Amino acid sequence: MPQHFDAVVIGTGQGGSPLAVRLATNGRKTAVIERGEFGGTCVNVGCTPTKSYVASARVAHVARNAAPYGVHVAGAVTVDLAQVKARKDQIIGRSRVGVEKWLRGTDNVTVFNGHARFTGSRTLNISGPDGQIAAELEADEIFINTGTRAVVPPLEGLEQIRYYTNSSLLELTDLPEHLAIIGGSYIALEFAQVFRRFGSRVTVIVRGDRVLAREDADFSQAVQKVLAREGIEFRFGAQPQRVEPLAADGVRIGFDGDQPAVEATHLLFATGRQPNTDDLGLDAAGIATDRHGIIPVDGALRTSVPGVWAIGDVNGRGAFTHTSYDDYQIVAANLFDGGKRSVDDRIMAYAVFVDPPLARVGMSEAEVRQSGRAALMATMPMSRVGRASERGETDGFMKVLVDADSKKILGAAIFGIEGDEAIHTFIDIMTAGATYPTLQYAMHIHPTVSELVPTLLDGLKPMK
Repeated sequence: MPQHFDAVVIGTGQGGSPLAVRLATNGRKTAVIERGEFGGTCVNVGCTPTKSYVASARVAHVARNAAPYGVHVAGAVTVDLAQVKARKDQIIGRSRVGVEKWLRGTDNVTVFNGHARFTGSRTLNISGPDGQIAAELEADEIFINTGTRAVVPPLEGLEQIRYYTNSSLLELTDLPEHLAIIGGSYIALEFAQVFRRFGSRVTVIVRGDRVLAREDADFSQAVQKVLAREGIEFRFGAQPQRVEPLAADGVRIGFDGDQPAVEATHLLFATGRQPNTDDLGLDAAGIATDRHGIIPVDGALRTSVPGVWAIGDVNGRGAFTHTSYDDYQIVAANLFDGGKRSVDDRIMAYAVFVDPPLARVGMSEAEVRQSGRAALMATMPMSRVGRASERGETDGFMKVLVDADSKKILGAAIFGIEGDEAIHTFIDIMTAGATYPTLQYAMHIHPTVSELVPTLLDGLKPMK
């Protein structure tokens, strides 16, 4: 007979782990199933390891550019990638162990190591590495938190070369001589800057005519300018068609037409991610997916099958750690706090962790224009920010968009030093539903980046 649980959580990512603990502490007998490392994408191959690399890269960059600050570093600045990796492994190791200890140490939680597959709408099998069934479970409530994995496009010759994804690139201990990156969005640009600052030659291959195609053109151009100044090479309007091996595990990337091939020692695919749903046995449960493998959910994150929820990247309602955690908060509030929260009410916010970072909340300028509403807009260069001048980092600018009738903030973006923190002044005001004068008349601390936000709002003018 299957073991019965009140709730089963599949996956221990940023939504699944706290949800399992909340379920258990509220009296539900809860099972947690994890087939890999505890902590999900963020802890193991996403935010935590990549941001540790961003930190190491920034230290190298600052050291190389210390002279204008009156600080002189004797000799060339070099990067020991094996040591960078060791530091990363130590950081994620602590997080991974912490998540596992937290779950195993929580009363009412039973942890299973293995791969979960639905056998019905309320039943699951758990198999081990050998494929043998290790356990059978049934539950009143099931929560899917299985995340996503990197997409590798089916290029001609792919089986003949060595290539990397965001996960495997983090395992290198020797610095690439020349890293080619296919993709022009967040992951691609973060890795591009990191490895350029480490000392690699970097070429970014972009299908379109600019990086960060989802952002306003002025922001994408500003980001590209900073990265190009650091020595990153770009190839635009380039759609790779084939790859072939070169000596010493190198690769040649070929294109249609007259475009010359790109030759590199290492190739990284940063071409998107796909949900981990294809091997969950969802058909047996009657759970629908779209053509991309995403599990559609309603505002409360319920799937098409009653009693089954999907949270985190797998539901297509956000692709970030903070959206996954917010999914947990929505589900928990509705289950235990009498809430009526909906993901449909969420104001999207995120950052691209290049240096300086690009952070955004709400609507872009392009989206506001497309909506046809009457709006106000203001921009301000980061060179106006005292904190940026004092730090010698004045790249970038701020932008804010306001509804002309309601005076509520529609969206904002900051590309500049500490923009990933300063953007929260807008996030909080927008979440509170307050009008822009609430923020405009606030007294902010000097010298900070946020203190220029009221000044930015002083410059609002009708959008032309």
